[in-house]
Amino acid sequence: MFKGSIVALVTPFKNNVLDQEKYASLIQHHISNGTKGVVPAGTTGESPTLNHDEHKQVIEIAVKECAGKIPVIAGTGSNSTSEAVELSKHAEKSGADGLLIVTPYYNKPTQEGLYQHYKKINDSIGIPIIIYNIPPRSVIDMTVDTMARLFELKNIAGVKDATADLNRVDQQLKKMGPEFIQLSGEDGTALEFNMRGGVGCISVSANVAAKLCSEFQEACLSKNNIKAKEINEKLMPLHKSLFIESNPSPVKYAASLLNLCSDEVRLPLVKVTEKTKKEVEKALKIAKLL
Repeated sequence: MFKGSIVALVTPFKNNVLDQEKYASLIQHHISNGTKGVVPAGTTGESPTLNHDEHKQVIEIAVKECAGKIPVIAGTGSNSTSEAVELSKHAEKSGADGLLIVTPYYNKPTQEGLYQHYKKINDSIGIPIIIYNIPPRSVIDMTVDTMARLFELKNIAGVKDATADLNRVDQQLKKMGPEFIQLSGEDGTALEFNMRGGVGCISVSANVAAKLCSEFQEACLSKNNIKAKEINEKLMPLHKSLFIESNPSPVKYAASLLNLCSDEVRLPLVKVTEKTKKEVEKALKIAKLL
């Protein structure tokens, strides 16, 4: 259902306003370069600083532009369950193919709280849900047992795993089986993640290396490990450079160099420093993108 190179889309701004034209062109760029799915309104899309109207708008634009050619996995998570339900219902009504729901940040719910949060969303909609487990940002970690319990529900389809613990791939595969979709949330470890049983990556780097990331994932899925390793080596400096400073400031700078969108971000994020700019430029050149 969801596999391969799926881009965590940046949200382009122009004078602090959503640049709808540029957003649409970004999506067309991904469709023509082999990206297998888009995630609007995720963390990379600066969802924390999108107002509700903008949040809904980027999902609607993504659905319209993708037009069934590639799936749209809408970011509709929140640390308020009722808000997550509202955003999820809107995404489903708009035509999204699935939802990416981050574990509730700041509240620090128990494992039972996590279960009930996702169950409430599950019971409110009728499209697949990908759990987004990212302890570095949300502070909490969903256990494999809680994930397995959720997988029994009708709409829980898989996980975007950004725990940085590759052993979790093995544990989740053993507990839930191959039908549970495992997507990496980290470009830098996607190669081993796939070798252990993952089926793709929700990628930041794909914003600026759509074709290479697509080819890399296709090589992984076809078990062409030699090709996968070659592409991974070319992309590794880029993966690292895009996280020198807080995401998505570096990737937006990279995108601006490739004339994909401006490097404008919303406070409290700021544009990258000159030192980081040089590292990003160097990494783009290594990948032969610049």
